[in-house]
Amino acid sequence: MTAPASAPASPITVTPRRAWLALVVLLAGMFMALLDTTIVNVALPTIRTSLDASEATLSWIISGYALAFGLVLIPAGRIGDRFGHKWVFFTGLAVFTGASVWCGLAPDSTHLIIARVVQGLGGGIFFPPVQAFIQLMFPPQKRGKAFGIMGAVIGISSALGPIVGGLLIEAIGEENGWRWIFAVNVPIGILALVAAIVLLPSGSEGKKLSTDVVGLALVSGALVALLVPLIQGQDEGWPLWTFLSLAGGVLLLVAFAFWERRLAARGVEPLVPPHLFSHPAFTGGTILALVFFAAFTSIFFTISILWQAGLGHTALESGLVSVPFAIGNIIGASQSDRLAQRLGRAVLVIGNGLLSIGLVALFLILLLTPTADLTNWELLPALLVAGFGAGLFIAPNARFIVATVDRAEAGAASGVIGTMQRIGSAVGIAVIGSVFFGNIGAISGPADLAGAFGQAATPALAVSAAFAIAAFALVFALPKRVNSF
Repeated sequence: MTAPASAPASPITVTPRRAWLALVVLLAGMFMALLDTTIVNVALPTIRTSLDASEATLSWIISGYALAFGLVLIPAGRIGDRFGHKWVFFTGLAVFTGASVWCGLAPDSTHLIIARVVQGLGGGIFFPPVQAFIQLMFPPQKRGKAFGIMGAVIGISSALGPIVGGLLIEAIGEENGWRWIFAVNVPIGILALVAAIVLLPSGSEGKKLSTDVVGLALVSGALVALLVPLIQGQDEGWPLWTFLSLAGGVLLLVAFAFWERRLAARGVEPLVPPHLFSHPAFTGGTILALVFFAAFTSIFFTISILWQAGLGHTALESGLVSVPFAIGNIIGASQSDRLAQRLGRAVLVIGNGLLSIGLVALFLILLLTPTADLTNWELLPALLVAGFGAGLFIAPNARFIVATVDRAEAGAASGVIGTMQRIGSAVGIAVIGSVFFGNIGAISGPADLAGAFGQAATPALAVSAAFAIAAFALVFALPKRVNSF
């Protein structure tokens, strides 16, 4: 998740007590949005059985949400700057809550994918106002504490997803338990909507609104053209259209870059200011954001399917496998700000290094241990190390990336980073899903079920580890220290 942008903002006058109450409302929405990025992982095998879903469908359920979430972050932030963040937050949360109902009632896999995309759009709409309101409501001396609480919520919500999902499915049953992982959002969403009307302050900064509809269409089309073949290709045997789609996606990205440059040259505000990428460190940092999130968000997709479909464990047992990662993540996130102040960029190097070590260890465990003999105890140390590393990295990383551009560009830079993180999650699941399902061998009966899924999970985790190692190399593009530390 993105860290706060350091661009100056016009403060909104609210009492301290009301500001903290408003923060609770904002973080309730953020908690739901981030919980839904991981809670679905443990439900995938039961969704597959309940809806007779294809392998590609399972990838779309995760990637569709992440992609839609990422694509609307920048436009939503711009609209909030122009017309006020209160009603942008309210609208996004209403869409998210309504889509959660749709997900829970989905009669088939097609409806579920569409509902997940709409849910992602809602999450992406109400996410930018959270950071904007913290900037606007809190004075500088209190802002750090507010962002620290936000960082803790980010770590806890992402880490608790598989556990909460497992508990719900275990309590309600596999046939319909997966529906309740979406329904649980509804009462929280309704309460947050009512509280938002009462507690969130109105007002806007009156900034000029970008009308770069063409740019948004080009980048959206490019990402869809790239993701569709990555998700569907393996399921359909990689026909010619998949390669044509990949090539078309690349061409659309090139067209997007040229269009943004053209708008900037004409003095029109583009969706993504091209001059941000004149800073080589910022370019490296945005690639880092994409690759890092591709690495760590994909591991539980692999482990959840292996644990349930391959080894026959329950959803709760699958969720419990993630407990060491969750514990490590929470501990790392709680210490990341303090360590960043002391160590500067070294905290990112350490965090990314520990994630890489943990994922390489997971790959080696799967490679060297007979799949049928795997238990959560074998995975515990590696997941604890990986979780601690992710916790150290996630909270401070965006502040270091934002520090590579001018202060006046910090708001736009923060939006780009958030978008790249969510796109990284979508790309990671698409690639890992293709590798996983492409390596499941022929299964002649229950006897070799575990072996077949182990054969698929091992290269999938190898790709996750490769993403993490690539991210580690990119960390050194960032500045050693930033002014806020």
